[in-house]
Amino acid sequence: MKKFTKMFILTVLSLVLLAGCSSGKTTNGNAENSKGNGKSSVSALEKIKDKGVLVVASSNDVPFAYIDKDTKKFAGIDAEIITEIAKRLGISKVEMKEVKFENLLLELNNNRVDMVTDGMYIKPERQKIANFTNIWYTEGEALVVLKASTIKGLDDLKDKIVGGQKGTAFLEFAQKLQKEGKIKDVKVFNSQSELLLAVNTKKVDACITDSAVAGYSITNDKSLNLKLVSPYKAEAAGNIGAAVRKSDNDLLEAVNRELDKLKEEGFVLEVLKKYGLNEDNFVPAGK
Repeated sequence: MKKFTKMFILTVLSLVLLAGCSSGKTTNGNAENSKGNGKSSVSALEKIKDKGVLVVASSNDVPFAYIDKDTKKFAGIDAEIITEIAKRLGISKVEMKEVKFENLLLELNNNRVDMVTDGMYIKPERQKIANFTNIWYTEGEALVVLKASTIKGLDDLKDKIVGGQKGTAFLEFAQKLQKEGKIKDVKVFNSQSELLLAVNTKKVDACITDSAVAGYSITNDKSLNLKLVSPYKAEAAGNIGAAVRKSDNDLLEAVNRELDKLKEEGFVLEVLKKYGLNEDNFVPAGK
């Protein structure tokens, strides 16, 4: 009997010890899970800083964000702005991933890139699936004329022949003005280069086209004796910004903070002018 009692006590003690060990393992497991959760809660900005590279998506779109054919470097309006922002955030490298324009936000939300920076208009339907930064700049149609032209705005086109590029919203805008009697005639051209050449050779008195693309072309092609009419308020303008994931609020706030500083310091306006744009495209800090 004593032997049985002794064995019973030993069995109970063993069970208690086993329970204690089991409890300890569970606690350690929870601690490990807690650490794992801690790692997953690291902010987007911290992850990018640790990686040392900010990956942005673009459709390789000139003059917004593209790989320069000669230098092989990331260039363009949006490229220069985001590169400077990254630098100020302590991120030494910005890498561009080429993506079709219609898939840019999809690539972002699939976590394959950190941001989208490609001359993208901030639109309500896009804001439903991504967060956008403050406005980088505004961009729309431009009125392009010879440097010596006396045309100062749309009101001067009633007796003029104006060019437009086939398949663009800017051609539709010009044709709309023609129907309203504000333009004498509209001629259609197949490409941007043909359109600008037509103005340069006086085949048309002016053209209505994309301001950023026209500004870049005029700046880089010295054979074009053209200018963008300024001041000019675009009637089909859109506000451009960069997109981030809905969950990446820390990245969004950091980018906006540095963007405002760049605007106040004059950096953004300098970049706009470098690519052929001007004060008409500039948006002050805080907007």
